[in-house]
Amino acid sequence: MIEHIKRITARIIEGGKITREEALMLTRIPPADLFELFAAANRIKTHFVGNEVHLCSIINAKSGRCGEDCAFCAQSAHHATDAPVFPLVAESKITAAAHDAEIKGSGCFGIVTSGTRIDPGEELENICSALRSISSESGIAPSCSLGIIDRETAARLKAAGAKTYHHNLETARSFFPNICSTHDYEEDIQTVRNAQQAGLKVCCGGIFGMGESMAQRVELAFTLQELDVDSVPLNFLNPIPGTRLAGADFLTPLECLHTIALFRMILPAKRITICGGREINLRDLQSWIFFAGANGTMIGNYLTTTGRDEAQDRQMLNDLGLTIATPGQE
Repeated sequence: MIEHIKRITARIIEGGKITREEALMLTRIPPADLFELFAAANRIKTHFVGNEVHLCSIINAKSGRCGEDCAFCAQSAHHATDAPVFPLVAESKITAAAHDAEIKGSGCFGIVTSGTRIDPGEELENICSALRSISSESGIAPSCSLGIIDRETAARLKAAGAKTYHHNLETARSFFPNICSTHDYEEDIQTVRNAQQAGLKVCCGGIFGMGESMAQRVELAFTLQELDVDSVPLNFLNPIPGTRLAGADFLTPLECLHTIALFRMILPAKRITICGGREINLRDLQSWIFFAGANGTMIGNYLTTTGRDEAQDRQMLNDLGLTIATPGQE
């Protein structure tokens, strides 16, 4: 198996691609060879994107009462959770959060709202106003995650200053019906395309540990390759009481790292950012994400769960000898 890994790695570095069959083979790698896979993913990462680490932050700008029934989500109206519920926050709160994120080293700041779609009237205009303020007053790259959008909405966000649109596919097409029944997978695919056609970069990934197979994680990675998204956020399930996945088991740290390495092999030149659930699933091996292929991470809090203190993450990066990318390079 080690020789297979070396051969595939050399081909990728030379500009070739891993095949789907080879990626599936690597899902069955013997445990003793996992560290060779991590090293290979690290070499590919270093070759294509270097050793800078990109940091991002988000604000939960509108929370709860979402009509979607995503099995993992604390904000779904189909679940009884302790997640906060509030309407779109004031523009001043969004811009203040963006400034704070920039001070802490984030290069990208995401405005995230619950719900299938954003209201095309006052809500969208308030978000566009916040985007204009962030763009004119700071060096951080503003991003939006507003659910399913059409081309017109994407164009309005772009004109207001948004650099990136974030919209996760969450999982493989073949597993999606197990996770969500309130909209079709193709609507998510079209949202990605709408954002791209408007000239926005796209941040699109998924969440793991929901019962999907390793083969389905590979399926998702190849879908993202076909869509040619710009960055790929990887989340690991933090089971929330009251959701359909409340009783799910945590992933092991090595399974998380195995997944990261596979995504780097399939998406060699993309930004791979580790986001929600890293603290509780990776535990003491959080620093290993950067040696298994990741080149980004989210700092601060998530939508409804608490993240690690930013100072701890900065210390981790300093200890690893990794450089934080300068805001404005997004």
